[in-house]
Amino acid sequence: MLCPIIVSAQNNLDDEGRKKLPLFTVRGFIRENETYNPIKDANVEVNGGEYTSSNLAGEFRIQVRKGDELRISHKDFETVYYTIKDNERITVDVLPNTTRSGVFKNKRNTSFNSTLDSAIVYKKKSIEKSVEFIRESIKQSKSVKNNAEAYEVLADVFMYWKQYDLAVNNYRISLNSLKTNEVKLKLAEAYKKNKNYQESLSIYNDLNKKELSNYQLVELHEGIGDVYFEINEFEKAIEAYKKSLEKAKKHLISPKVTNLNSKIAESYNKKGAINEAEEYFDNSLDLASKQNKTRAVEEKLKVADFNNSNQFFDREIELRKQSIEVIKDIEKDSIIDNESPLTVQKQNYKIGNAYYLQRNYEAAIPYLKESIKEAEVKEDLVVEYDAARKLTEVYEDVGDYANALKAYKEYTKSVEKLNKKMTEDIVQAKRIGRKIRNDAARIESLESESKINMLNIEKEKQQRIIIYSLIIGVFLLLLTAYLMFKYIKQQRLANNLLALKSLRSQMNPHFIFNALNSVNSFIAINDERTANKYLSDFSKLMRAVLENSEEDFIPLQKEIELLELYTKLEHFRFKDKFEYTITIDDAIDVEAFQIPPMLLQPYIENAVWHGLRYKESMGLLDISIHKKMEDEIEIIIADNGIGREKSKALKTQNQQKQNSKGMGNIKKRVTILNEMYKDKVDVFIDDYQAEGDTGTKVVVTIKKD
Repeated sequence: MLCPIIVSAQNNLDDEGRKKLPLFTVRGFIRENETYNPIKDANVEVNGGEYTSSNLAGEFRIQVRKGDELRISHKDFETVYYTIKDNERITVDVLPNTTRSGVFKNKRNTSFNSTLDSAIVYKKKSIEKSVEFIRESIKQSKSVKNNAEAYEVLADVFMYWKQYDLAVNNYRISLNSLKTNEVKLKLAEAYKKNKNYQESLSIYNDLNKKELSNYQLVELHEGIGDVYFEINEFEKAIEAYKKSLEKAKKHLISPKVTNLNSKIAESYNKKGAINEAEEYFDNSLDLASKQNKTRAVEEKLKVADFNNSNQFFDREIELRKQSIEVIKDIEKDSIIDNESPLTVQKQNYKIGNAYYLQRNYEAAIPYLKESIKEAEVKEDLVVEYDAARKLTEVYEDVGDYANALKAYKEYTKSVEKLNKKMTEDIVQAKRIGRKIRNDAARIESLESESKINMLNIEKEKQQRIIIYSLIIGVFLLLLTAYLMFKYIKQQRLANNLLALKSLRSQMNPHFIFNALNSVNSFIAINDERTANKYLSDFSKLMRAVLENSEEDFIPLQKEIELLELYTKLEHFRFKDKFEYTITIDDAIDVEAFQIPPMLLQPYIENAVWHGLRYKESMGLLDISIHKKMEDEIEIIIADNGIGREKSKALKTQNQQKQNSKGMGNIKKRVTILNEMYKDKVDVFIDDYQAEGDTGTKVVVTIKKD
């Protein structure tokens, strides 16, 4: 009979405290000490109910928490007890029944295992370091099993970094070397994440349930439910989740019980069965409250979202208010990323939004303001943008237009900051793309080295598998690089379009305000006819601006019509200050040239407001369009006003800031358009004349497509 020494350690956590700790997988190996022969069919059990057994190679894997007691039993040796200390690789050496009983050791002391463990440590910290350790472990590999384990860890790394297609490829490589149910379950999950739903279901359905541990059976049915949920087959999803829940309850796998109640509730909600959804959400809330604070508040927020989707706003508000206090407590011990739903600013915004949907505007305002304040402190630009927009809507709905204007100004600032952030994100995406390409080169090299290793120890079948895997891997890497390049290009285009839309929408509110004041003054002196005429022209201009607001370019003819209408309105208000002329070269086909809408208006506005308006004598605004080359025209906006230097001296600090912002917007538009359409627009600004009132001349060059 074989007997080991019974090894255990003091456990300082009670059962409830241990249940709050995260699960992780421990790998183990049971062997006879003198011959190193593996011992199969040994029972391996955790005091929480998880169970498995050793395979033909004497190996096992089991889900545990720190502090769990591992119980290993077999008909040929006495039961072994061991307390889990960390994510370790353990070996049970069983000796013949002599004066020595046996030895229980931590980690097999091999360079392969040590290197692979280092890769696992760096998985969440650095993809480069993790891949480098995996490549080194493959160099040290001595068997097919070693290679299978290395590729499994490599796939785990890609799963963490959301490179699901690469994860699929490497799980398959691992399975080609050694088939295990653990890796099959991971492959099914990777297929699901990569949206290969039929392949995922095929893997799950092909698994032999008799070979699975209790925990794996729970994962199997849960995974099937997840796939059906993704493809909107909610009835089948509920059926699979309930099977998983039944197993989890039976074997006391408490974290899964909580998660499965939540998933069943979400499926019922999607199906439209609100009462059933409420019942399961009540269960998940109760169960989560018995776990750690983070899990409890996560579940509360899921239920809050459910209440929002079904317009149970009072319940939603109460849950979010409770969650805010817990989140603040969690933040004392850990940093919560802005991407997480567990942020105070997000919850304040959602509370404000819920009050807004109830038309309780007075209650909504302080929460939206607090959301903006928190978002500014934590640099959460998305929440700041959403909350500022919602606050503007609230003030508009209550008729508080003064505060609505203030909120709108803050909203426009948040738009600018968000645009800047999106530009930075594009740069970051490029950097990540380069990193992935570098990692791809490492993987290619890694697989090549694996092939060289296996040539000496594997049969012809294994050699062919590695070669095919190499080809598939290279193809997938090239495909990934192409898709990443395409993604970055699309993101950059989307960012440019968003920036253009934002800049086009910022027609000078100063002009609109003063134009409406002019109408008001005409009405005040009972000059209704003039007011109606002015208002009619003003409305035509506004309509034209709105019609063109979604276009990057419009025909030159339309822009000329806009300029004529705008200049007419400005001249109407300042008749005693300037005259104007608009000259168009007959040789120009105004329908053939395209121009960004409202590109010229700010320059005309500058000429009138900052040049001609302050001129003591009658001024002149001259707008001329003439052909420069066959496919190129020049638009000149010239005025004999006081000039840029005198105008700058007369401006207040606020006026200088507003003018600078307006000119800055034009420069941004021109820069973005030239980037998108290859240097189509050029703008040059200079003094109009050398003596007297120097005036200003703006030369805009437009190229034909």
